[in-house]
Amino acid sequence: MSDILLIHGAAHGAWCWHRVLPALAALGHRARAIDLPGNGADRTPAADVTLDLYARAILAATTGPTILVGHSMGGFPITAAAQAAPDRIAALVYLCAYLPQPGQTLAQMRKAGPSQPLAGAFRIDATRTTFTFDPDLAPALFYHDCPPEDVALARARLCPQPILPQETPLPDTARAESRPRFYIRCTEDRAIPPAYQATMAAALPAARIHALPTSHSPFFAAPDALARMIDEIAHHPSVNQS
Repeated sequence: MSDILLIHGAAHGAWCWHRVLPALAALGHRARAIDLPGNGADRTPAADVTLDLYARAILAATTGPTILVGHSMGGFPITAAAQAAPDRIAALVYLCAYLPQPGQTLAQMRKAGPSQPLAGAFRIDATRTTFTFDPDLAPALFYHDCPPEDVALARARLCPQPILPQETPLPDTARAESRPRFYIRCTEDRAIPPAYQATMAAALPAARIHALPTSHSPFFAAPDALARMIDEIAHHPSVNQS
């Protein structure tokens, strides 16, 4: 049994993992999900939310060596947590996620992609502390192959996303890189171009790169397949030896 902590992406919350958590439990794992500060049901004021606060929330939710799964934007918080306390992290799993480069912000990495499918989908608030996704564009961008009830759930629960963490670089990622790292590409992704995911994943050994034929939201589109892939990663020799 592995301890697995699931970290959501921008504007989402722990709610997006509602199908994956029981699937992982059925495979014998202790799986949990949290709302990052300022997301989901967490009421931290957006102006107070930082990348460091994300990392501290993740570490506070760990009770021993933990596999962190970060979706999309969640690649930055899980890396920050591993950089701060690598001994608490059994492995890092990047699920169609940004794999941080030292000195680059998430916003910079997004703009460096080969195309910009999210252009025009952002709605920045008057204080410029949060953004939301256009609810009319979100289904096609994120959930085109997902069950209608999950699309409805997401449209009802997508929340304002604090901007500051996405404009904060990680100056150094060496301690995080000392942990076993894996990447799960989503080959039908319309939010982070699959080719760009392949570029980011190329930093890892080929045997640690996996793929799912889904949209940006495999937790809705293929929860059982995703759980099996995380289970496979949990049994990887590098994880068990770490």
